[in-house]
Amino acid sequence: MAILPLLTAAAPPPTPSVEVSVTGLRNTNGQLLVCLTANPKAFPDCSKDKASVRMAVKAGNAGHFKIAAPADGTYAIAIVHDENSNNKMDMALFLPKEGFGFSRNPTITVGAPSFKSASFAMAGDTHQAIKMKYML
Repeated sequence: MAILPLLTAAAPPPTPSVEVSVTGLRNTNGQLLVCLTANPKAFPDCSKDKASVRMAVKAGNAGHFKIAAPADGTYAIAIVHDENSNNKMDMALFLPKEGFGFSRNPTITVGAPSFKSASFAMAGDTHQAIKMKYML
């Protein structure tokens, strides 16, 4: 009889995930630094968001990968192609020396796009196709 409550308890809902496909890498050197955040103030630098999901993906395996999100909601993704694996985006004066990309592929003018232009709603599993950009 004590087992019965365990069998009837509802399983926790699965956490949603984003399947990401990346195109436009100029090479397979280094890694991709990936940031998934729901905090507009922490975009695109997730270091200010303790609830963000951050991961590194080998550039050679970056064609397709999954990011597990904490819950359904509105998120944005930022990716840096860290070609020399030093865990940061290298700059030349004010221009990035390494590639970058964002969910929804917003137009880049000066600086990073807004959270709003890169954000997408997640309710269950979803997909984002991200095209990398290089300035130098």
